Amino acid sequence: MFAMKKISCVALFCLLVYTSAFATIRLPTVISSNMVLQQRSTAAIWGWGDPGEKLSVTTSWNKVTDSLTVPSDGRWKIKLPTTAAGGPYTITLQGWNRIVLDNILLGEVWLCSGQSNMEWSSYNNNQQIIDELPKSTNNQIRLFHIARTTADYPQDNCEARWEICGPETLKGFSAVGYFFGKKLQRELNVPIGLIEAAWGGTHVESWTPAPVIAGDPVLQTAAARLPATIWGPHLPGVLYNAMIAPVTSFAIAGAIWYQGESNTGTAASYQATFTAMIEGWRNGFDRNFPFYYVQIAPYNYGNNNQGALLQEQQTRTQSLPGTGMVVVTDLVDNVNDIHPQNKYDVGERLAGWALGATYSRQVAAYKNPVLKTATPEKNTIILSFDHAPNGLVTKEGKPATEFYIAGGDQVFLPADTRIEANRIIVSHKKIANPVAVRFGFSNTARPNLFSKEGLPVTPFRTDNWDAVLSTP
Repeated sequence: MFAMKKISCVALFCLLVYTSAFATIRLPTVISSNMVLQQRSTAAIWGWGDPGEKLSVTTSWNKVTDSLTVPSDGRWKIKLPTTAAGGPYTITLQGWNRIVLDNILLGEVWLCSGQSNMEWSSYNNNQQIIDELPKSTNNQIRLFHIARTTADYPQDNCEARWEICGPETLKGFSAVGYFFGKKLQRELNVPIGLIEAAWGGTHVESWTPAPVIAGDPVLQTAAARLPATIWGPHLPGVLYNAMIAPVTSFAIAGAIWYQGESNTGTAASYQATFTAMIEGWRNGFDRNFPFYYVQIAPYNYGNNNQGALLQEQQTRTQSLPGTGMVVVTDLVDNVNDIHPQNKYDVGERLAGWALGATYSRQVAAYKNPVLKTATPEKNTIILSFDHAPNGLVTKEGKPATEFYIAGGDQVFLPADTRIEANRIIVSHKKIANPVAVRFGFSNTARPNLFSKEGLPVTPFRTDNWDAVLSTP
């Protein structure tokens, strides 16, 4: 009898050891308490477990239990329908072990990515976000800040955790991302989840899936020209693998982006690579989500037009459906600082794109005026613009600045300008037959021309001449 009890105890002990060592359900960091799940969508919940383990998942917003068996590779995923915005809710997972995720909200989730101007935070002494910290407590905004890291292959987890927005948790978080999310939360009146994945000094190639770069000779050549640096990685795909791939199963509403400064040396290929990156992300998330980005700000890059050429490539990227660009030529007070201090208005303008284009809200204006046509007429060129329904104006009633005009000799001279509603007539008394116009087309240009709604006109040029050598 004693021997049988001893055997039973041993068997029970072995069973407990087996269950605790080999059959514990685990979750990635992005699936946790305090998270925001995309409302009115199919949200994926995934993780790892013991092959053959039975797992049930119960959500409190619809009180439905779904079940599955962990596959032979130990990786499992289940898709759950989400309802309209609300919460807090719980998700209960029951396998050999039990996990309860609580304080979950349903709302709108946005990915915030790029290099240092997206990353800039209170840790960089940005006064706008420092002033915001004491009043930042908001249970309806949740933050998920992915740590800087690289990987040679796509990863399935990352270092981060969901936190409720407040004076402590907002420290170190993207100022642009926060001001964007704050405006969305205020205007939509729903919970907002913000995922930050940013790293200063990085190239677009590192954020692009490596197979996309490898499959295109043009992109491959451009990537090979990128110099190694001490402040950030430069190899294709290494940031996508480590900081984007781990959350591609997480449903999002869209993405915002602020990057490009590090690619000015290879501006010619930026549109192609940036477009490939956006499409690569959309393929990774399996969703054609909206993607809104910031055109790089005026900055003294040196004696050439590499900044203007990169801006031009970003403007052209808007031809990709579902994208939109914010112009910030008016938000810079020092062209020798590559990190403009005004992050509040950048976030607000990005939110304007989301509110107007994604959420179909009535907003005063969110699209910057952009050149529509350039028509030579006698000794003038007549320029017309889209997205200026009420006409164009200059600040303080002064003549429009940063317009240059050229004839066939390709010599640009400062243009005389006349505004007529949403048209600009440009000329120069020494040019009888003008053929080309440039506006704001230099590294440091800060023009004074705006739509009447207050948005700066997008820089442009009508020629395709050697822009590096023929700087006005």
